[in-house]
This record gives sequence, C-alpha cells and structure tokens, in this order.
Amino acid sequence: MKIGVLTDSLTDLTLDEALAHSRSVGAETVEFGAGPWSPKPHLSAPELLASEAGRQNLLRHVADAGLEISAINASGNPLHPDEPENDRATRDAIRLAGELGVGTVVLMSGLPAGCAEDRMPNWITTSWPPETTRMLRYQWDDVALPYWADLAAFAREAGVERLAVEMHANQLVYNVPSALRLREEIGETVGVNFDPSHLIWMGADPIRAIDALGPAIQHVHAKDTRVEEAAAIRSHLEYLTVDHPAERSWNYVTVGRGAEGERFWAEFVEALRAVGYDGALSIEHEDVEVGGADGVAEAAGVLRRVLDAAPA
Repeated sequence: MKIGVLTDSLTDLTLDEALAHSRSVGAETVEFGAGPWSPKPHLSAPELLASEAGRQNLLRHVADAGLEISAINASGNPLHPDEPENDRATRDAIRLAGELGVGTVVLMSGLPAGCAEDRMPNWITTSWPPETTRMLRYQWDDVALPYWADLAAFAREAGVERLAVEMHANQLVYNVPSALRLREEIGETVGVNFDPSHLIWMGADPIRAIDALGPAIQHVHAKDTRVEEAAAIRSHLEYLTVDHPAERSWNYVTVGRGAEGERFWAEFVEALRAVGYDGALSIEHEDVEVGGADGVAEAAGVLRRVLDAAPA
C-alpha cells in the first residue's frame, strides 16, 4: 500500500506547495477534488477538459514531485432532484480522469427525493412507518439504478475502470449492504472508496466491513473519528455542524487520534492486506482543531509506522 493525500486537505497551499508537502511527509500518491462538494483548490475540471496543455502541465507537476494520481474525487449528490449541476460536475470529473489516464473516480452514490414530487433528498434509515419502504423502493428502482447503469457505461466509455463509492451519511449508499447492492445491480465498475470514519460514528465495525466487502474495495481514505462523551446523552445522530467540536457527539479527527489510536490503524492495514488491497491510503484531513499541513504530516507518520510494522 502507498500513502496518499487528498489535496483538499491542503486548501491553503498552492498546487506546487501541496505536492511538495505531500512528498515531504512520505506520500507517493495524490487525489484531486473535482466534484461539486470539493473546494477544488488545485484544479478545475472544465478548464482542464478544454486544455490539453493544461492537462499535460498538471501531469508534469505531479511527476516532477515524485508522485502519481490515485484518483479524481467527484463527491457530490448526482441524484439531487433539484440540482442538475451535480450530475454535470460528476461527469466532468469522470471525463477528466479518463483524459489524465486515471482509472479511479471517488464519488458518492447520491440521494434522491422520497417521491417524484419532492424537491429535497430524503435519507431513509428506518423501516417504519410504512411510507419509508415505499420511498426507498422509489429511490432505488426508479432513480438510482437507472442512473447508475448509465453512469457506469459513461465511465467505461471515458476510460475509467472504477467508480469507488464512499459509504456516507445522507446518501443512498451508506453501509456495506447498500454498497454491495449497487455493485451487484450495476457490475464491477462500481466498488467502494473505503472511509472508516463514517462507519465508526454510525456504529459499524470497519475491520469486519473490510472483510465483508473484499474485492469491492477500490480505493481507501485514511480519516479518523472520535466518538465523544456527549454521545451518551445526544446519541450518535448529530446535527450540530463540525465547528462545534466541544458539543458534538462525535468528531472527525486526525488519523491516530480516534478512541483506539494507532492500534486501530494497524488492524485496518492488516485487514486491507488480508482482502488483497494494495492501493493508496489517501489521507483526508477534516479535523477542525488541527491545521491541514500539520494534520497530513501527523497522519502520514501514523500510516508509515503501521505499514512498516505490519507483515507484508
């Protein structure tokens, strides 16, 4: 496995500064945000799609830094009923990945409305009252599966082999069963971008989830979560924004600062190796109490130690 960096973690650095910092902390790969939810600090998909010289310049900068691109990140809600620009940005990111020779695009499954008349996405997490199952059936059968069949074909035509879906809250795919359903329905172009941080706060065991997903894991984000004492009162369902860390029931934290520290990451790497994963561990820094450059460096140090200690 290779240590990587999602450069959205380094939004205050220029492209060359972000690449240099990534290399200085021992990273071998970078992942660029290009989707609607990314701040897109280091590239613009529409601009690069319009410029062969721009694409070659980006590839040259990455190579000169001693790095390679692990993925283009297209995170957003392509199934949003009232924001068609999400789909356009997703397809632009896929096309850009193909033009750059990058075989993996990281993205979300998207989340539709609960019925054709609604204009806002609706995340269904219970089986009762009865309308929840009707909404879920509509979301999968009428919206998501037709869309994803078309998107997978679009990706293959663009030269992208892997659409790595991140299991994320407020998305149709948010856990192992929903991820495997999408892959089984659409085919092996669809897989998983495995980010343990979301599973931790939702109460799943990331290590067991890795075993359940196996070869469906196409890319990995290294991001940690710490469940706080407030969860005993508030539950793990949290609506406070991330800029209230002292009050929240859980927080994204720098890799290694979760409840189990480095031990978790050692088990994480061992589990990935056991299912044959040998790709990037792409650091995604979202700890509001630690600066991006410092957080990336700290995370890379944790990952290097556990990679060196774990049996190959």
